[in-house]
Amino acid sequence: MTKKIVITGIGAFSPLAATARDTWEALLRGESGAKPLKREGVFAENELPVKFAATVAADPFDHLTRVEAKRLDPSSQYALIAGREAFADAGFGEGGTSTVAPERLLVDWATGIGGVWSLLNAWDVLRERGARRVMPLTVPMLMPNAPGAAIGMDLEARAGIRTAVSACASSTESIIQAYEHLQSGEADVVIAGGSEAAVHPLPIAAFAAMQALSTRNDEPTLASRPYDVDRDGFVLGEGAAALVLETEEHALARGAHIYAEIAGGGVTADAYHITAPEPEGAGASRAVEAALEQAGAAPDEVVHINAHATSTPVGDIAEYNAFKRVFGERIDSIPVSATKASTGHLLGGAGAIEAMFTALAFDEGVLPPTINVDNMDPEIGLDVVTEPRPIELKKGDLAISASFGFGGHNAVLAIRKY
Repeated sequence: MTKKIVITGIGAFSPLAATARDTWEALLRGESGAKPLKREGVFAENELPVKFAATVAADPFDHLTRVEAKRLDPSSQYALIAGREAFADAGFGEGGTSTVAPERLLVDWATGIGGVWSLLNAWDVLRERGARRVMPLTVPMLMPNAPGAAIGMDLEARAGIRTAVSACASSTESIIQAYEHLQSGEADVVIAGGSEAAVHPLPIAAFAAMQALSTRNDEPTLASRPYDVDRDGFVLGEGAAALVLETEEHALARGAHIYAEIAGGGVTADAYHITAPEPEGAGASRAVEAALEQAGAAPDEVVHINAHATSTPVGDIAEYNAFKRVFGERIDSIPVSATKASTGHLLGGAGAIEAMFTALAFDEGVLPPTINVDNMDPEIGLDVVTEPRPIELKKGDLAISASFGFGGHNAVLAIRKY
């Protein structure tokens, strides 16, 4: 029998704020996490064509012990902060009212790139100071499964620690995997999400070389412009978001607050191009259809979309084409939020923070705004939410949260009002 899987905890460490709640409130205020890169240090030594990014809003050293922080790549630092917050928000851990056996607690985490700072810093040390000066913890810090392992070891998650690596679709896939692990009975509670810390000169230079990043250096907060006719690329972001998932039965038995239901998920592949989406949205639309099918829902039940919408000229059009394949002419009346305009693109963490926003939107009855849409692209016929929009919801109303990544990875969540 299919179980209802619900969200009972949220956590975030983002370009907008250091907590999930503060991140949500900053999003509703229409703030942007984009800011100029610091002139000193490694960024000043490289003549980068893009001189801004959506960096985290707080110092992780203020949220971790110095020993913890020193032993973790930034991607793991952000993950541990968000994971702890979500676990506590769900009522577990120190000071919480609930407990879960370690053998029944599982982590499904994600990253798109992993410990790039640890890898490239170690390479610099090797070249400049020799092999003996390379840190012994370099490999555990750079490996892509390190963020999930950091959460799992800290919270004693012995049912399993899994890592999804599917570019910008990664953390949506991690949540879908969490749904599957709860359906199969492998765990009672799963911490799912993703993190990324790739605001480093090399990724910036590489993304810029493929003309994927906005070059609006004089106006960073206006640079991410999903669906706007003047969009010129995405804003690289960093951070983490975590969700605590469990079955409805388990959540109700312990009196947990339920934000929303994860009703289903769909994963497909374009098998088309390593970076470009299939232009007609065929693979992406199949992921939407698969998520709706698993949810037992029809397209006309969808009342909100949190779109991938990176602000690239090609990507936004392809995603619109995918939605039109599924929803037909009704697509122009479904409210769409494109929250990367505020957070930047968190790569492997993007899907998790956007799923969190979707759950909060349904929990509070307000759709988050998309900033910087001044001149809507006439080729895109969407109802884009540009101011916080109250919405009257009934139990069972459905939203989708979509993520698409390099390599043609497509992952979509169906999220129900609880």
